[in-house]
Amino acid sequence: MAETWRDGGFGLYVHWPFCEAKCPYCDFNSHVVSHVDQTRWAAALVSELARYGRQTEGRVLRSIYFGGGTPSLMAPETVRAVLDASRDHWAWANDIEITLEANPRSVEINKFEGFAMAGVNRVSLGVQALRPDDLRRLGRLHDVDDAVRALEIAKSTFNRVNFDLIYGRQGQSLSDWEVELREALDLAADHLSLYQLTIEEGTAFWDRAQAGKLRDLPSEDLGADLYLATQEICEAAGKPAYEVSNHSGEGDESRHNLVYWRGGDYVGIGPGAHGRVTVNGQRSATVARRAPGDWIKAAEAGSADQEVESLMLQDVWAEYLMMGLRLSEGLDLERARMIDPKRTAALSLDPLVELGLIWRNEARFGATQQGRMLLNTLTAELL
Repeated sequence: MAETWRDGGFGLYVHWPFCEAKCPYCDFNSHVVSHVDQTRWAAALVSELARYGRQTEGRVLRSIYFGGGTPSLMAPETVRAVLDASRDHWAWANDIEITLEANPRSVEINKFEGFAMAGVNRVSLGVQALRPDDLRRLGRLHDVDDAVRALEIAKSTFNRVNFDLIYGRQGQSLSDWEVELREALDLAADHLSLYQLTIEEGTAFWDRAQAGKLRDLPSEDLGADLYLATQEICEAAGKPAYEVSNHSGEGDESRHNLVYWRGGDYVGIGPGAHGRVTVNGQRSATVARRAPGDWIKAAEAGSADQEVESLMLQDVWAEYLMMGLRLSEGLDLERARMIDPKRTAALSLDPLVELGLIWRNEARFGATQQGRMLLNTLTAELL
């Protein structure tokens, strides 16, 4: 297999698990608390970072991503401590991308300058909707004016700005979404993450759906129409989909997410964080302890890992396939052969090409737009 992760690059993910409120659609590892000891948490994150730094010496860090939870609830000093520690262990790429997720509320907007001074150069805003009623249904604590103001301040503070929107919401028609999406594109962030609402087990929305209280969700056919309209409108605006749910012009892609989708290595620190780390040719999947209290005690004791699983060739190959099919650029056939030559040779692509689900050339193959709409089925067929 060699160290094929190098083709995807090397990143750092930092999970901040705390929120002011739990959104009803959210199945991420997030917890509502009234107080966080920022100094203690900064020290624990730095300790975990140092542990991984010793395992991965000599690498060049391409991206750092603060996710959550709500990382904009971090103190800028906590962010700075993590960034300073990362430079102690790895060289930074000249064009390193440092992203922090933020909610568009005034208390967090007021920290933007502090985050920028700490080293953050890209912010990802959880806007989620540009309609007041939908923001309330989604459990968001901001309003539309907050979102627009946050975007304007973010654009004047950071080099690059993304914001998220959720579509396929209750009662949303195709024309409703087309109008809202064009409004979003007019706000001129360089990157948009556009997610179709999914009802995940363990969320408040799931409980409501099971009780028959979550009404007016789109049909499967309307969901497909919403997806296709999203692709067409964004492409016409110069922000085509480079991944299933992510849109930007050339050069404005999320470098951190590309590390994931191109099968690179990434260190994950913080409660519940996942990682993929290759040491001496062996790639491992890491998972940190999930509960914040358990995680910080374990980190202070020397290691917050819950699991470290050595991945077999077929696991690495399957992950490369699943992630690469999400990208419009697809997968590199030679890299797939380097990971697992037998499975790559056994790929049966021609029938899927004939069905219009896969494209291929001499060097690469990937999912067509139609194929990305059937990604789970397509992936299962190729695995």
